[in-house]
Amino acid sequence: MEQTSLAHETLLERLDALANDSLRYWALPAGSTARLLNVSENATYLVESPDGTRRVLRVHREAYHSERAIECELAWAHALRATDFVRTPAAIPGRDGRLVQTGVSADLPNPRHMVMFEHVPGEQPDESRDLVGPFEELGAMAARLHEHAIHWQRPVPFERLTWDLDAVYGPEATWGDWRRAPNLDAEMQMVLERVEQTVRTRLQRFGQSAQRYGLIHADMRLANLLMDGDRTWLIDFDDCGFGWFLYDFAAGISFIEDSPAIPAMREAWVRGYRLVRDLPDEEEREIDSFIMLRRMALTAWIASHINVPEAQALAPDFARVSAELGEGYLTRMG
Repeated sequence: MEQTSLAHETLLERLDALANDSLRYWALPAGSTARLLNVSENATYLVESPDGTRRVLRVHREAYHSERAIECELAWAHALRATDFVRTPAAIPGRDGRLVQTGVSADLPNPRHMVMFEHVPGEQPDESRDLVGPFEELGAMAARLHEHAIHWQRPVPFERLTWDLDAVYGPEATWGDWRRAPNLDAEMQMVLERVEQTVRTRLQRFGQSAQRYGLIHADMRLANLLMDGDRTWLIDFDDCGFGWFLYDFAAGISFIEDSPAIPAMREAWVRGYRLVRDLPDEEEREIDSFIMLRRMALTAWIASHINVPEAQALAPDFARVSAELGEGYLTRMG
């Protein structure tokens, strides 16, 4: 894969060149340029034009989504926007009318899919401040997404990821084997092995009824919210797919599961959710299992993305904290 065969800085230089060269696929003013905003799974660019217009270009990582899968993501986002369930930026078609473009560079081993989005106003919530309000909004937004997913007539064929037990624990896990996590020692592994078995047992019992399992965003973190006055935009549906609805809360606290603020944030999310959609007490009690499912998925993500700066920064203590969280989970739920 490119991320492992090329040094990170070299890869970014080549992606920058590809992004700027590929602007010709869209009807943009002459002199438009693409500037890197961030890179994780994908590389995201701010596209600025001489007339002051701004857009956002997403250059997909290789071999993660097919063109059809990206089209299905965009179809759901369009349906949400059209029915006013959730505000999310519109995708902008290229000169040929297609929403997904594919760029090729002699400097990169494989083509890259790309999508251009409108640029929307707003700022990410300040995570140093009280997050109760933003998490109540996240909960209500998640409930609207889930209600829409239950009733939406999906296009056929519909291709997206699945975030189930096999996706995290199976032999072909989406982000790899959590056992390969950096700094995971034998004692930590023993704890997490017990966590895996407990999560498996509880979620198999929990089941996948249409009221509990369906199409989810799967990455509803504050980093994917843009707040502009009384308007809130949800961005980045790149990981959307089929999973348990409560996984959207677990994804919302990704990387901060050990924060002392989590109980208040969880209470706010549930309160917001119940303003829109029923959430029985028995389902709410299982949120801990989804938190551990997500945390172990992230433990695998760090192992398989260790060349990415974000993963490198998290790697030293992530396995240890995961095991500590797991011990608490087993005490409560095991």
